[in-house]
Amino acid sequence: MDEEVTVIAGTLAFGLGENFVEAALKPFPAGSYILMPAKMSHFAKAQGETVVQINAQGPFVLTYVNPADDPRQGSSQ
Repeated sequence: MDEEVTVIAGTLAFGLGENFVEAALKPFPAGSYILMPAKMSHFAKAQGETVVQINAQGPFVLTYVNPADDPRQGSSQ
């Protein structure tokens, strides 16, 4: 599903691709709207204290390119 991200406060940096590349991050300040199409690999990093709102048609599922990066690993979901 498409993911719609609105930056409420602070700055959220987004990059495209399957690997996190700091130099590829583009900052989006408060008030920004980002549409991430379904199945588009991307990564993000908050720059300081940041508040975002994420909207999507459910059910919403996160798929990690590298399953080891999933913070839910090892927890009882």
